[in-house]
Amino acid sequence: MPPRGNSVALVLSGGGARAAYQVGLLRYLRRTFPDFRFQIICGTSAGAINAVYLASHGGSMADACSGLAELWTELTFDRVFRVDLRALSTSVVRWGTRLLSGGAAIAPRIQGMLDTSPLRQLLSSAMATVSGELVGIAENIEQGRLAALALSTLNYATGQTVTWIQGRDIETWDRPQRRSARARIGVEHVMASAALPILFPAVRIGSSWYGDGGVRLLAPLSPAIHLGADRILAVTTRYRRSFSEADQPVIRGYPPPAQVIGTVLNAVFLDQVEQDAQGLKRINRLLAKLPPEQRDALRPIDLLILQPSEDLGKLAAGYQEALPSGLGFMTRGLGSHETRSADLLSLLLFHPDYLQKLIAIRERDAEAAHERLAELLG
Repeated sequence: MPPRGNSVALVLSGGGARAAYQVGLLRYLRRTFPDFRFQIICGTSAGAINAVYLASHGGSMADACSGLAELWTELTFDRVFRVDLRALSTSVVRWGTRLLSGGAAIAPRIQGMLDTSPLRQLLSSAMATVSGELVGIAENIEQGRLAALALSTLNYATGQTVTWIQGRDIETWDRPQRRSARARIGVEHVMASAALPILFPAVRIGSSWYGDGGVRLLAPLSPAIHLGADRILAVTTRYRRSFSEADQPVIRGYPPPAQVIGTVLNAVFLDQVEQDAQGLKRINRLLAKLPPEQRDALRPIDLLILQPSEDLGKLAAGYQEALPSGLGFMTRGLGSHETRSADLLSLLLFHPDYLQKLIAIRERDAEAAHERLAELLG
């Protein structure tokens, strides 16, 4: 076994703007465990942004957490995607023309509802890059500050989940629907992992087009386990509802498109962590009953999942009027104002007040889980 703490992995899931919630944990760790450093970092979807920032930062983990918190607290809509009326109108016209033409050859090719070029520029300026590569990752690996980084994406051509890995002494893995590939991870890998389907355009890496890594990622904890972690700290933005809350409807009458899309995206991006955790716990219980010589290559994994104490979707519903005019018009057209749980809206709500509130909630939640965190981190 490696020294306690050296094999702890940080797993960051997706959720669009809700990934700001993860920063609250990092800010708490900076204050409470300033010398601790994660050796394995795994990110998916918007969590990939946080993962690469930590993995590529040249300073201490405390400095990296501080810089990431500053980045999120200053984030606005126009630094993630174009929100001007002209850009949104052009996108709507292209989609409409494509649909009405029945896919005729003369119809314009559409690559996402929103133009995310501002996010690409932000990532390139916020982290050191050379020809698009995040050079700080290789430097941290060489200096022993990082063992491995993993980012998951979806290959639209094959339907496979591809996890890009960079690290030292690592082995790849292959499954029918998910595989790994070594890479010098760069901005394009991050953009691909965070490319929300339909909303954000797919990203070309090599000869294939890739999208959000949360789609079809049935085992979100597996990259950390393959990379050698025996302790995992996973952060999800999925609110765990009580039985009474789960039975409460958030709409009246026929569900608007915003409610349908939000429910589907929650199932795609957020439910898998809990399901994967249940399977991991069952394996742990089985291994506990076996002597070490009968466990083959399996090992028990200590897992801690941190979830928000408040429903981030319901919290987003109060910010409908804060949206830029063009984006607000589009989301209202989908019926976002007809539901009390604005899950779709929360993915796109890059509003400073909302983001800072998410960070504060996570920091408070982390403090409540201090004893368990201290035990896991050693």
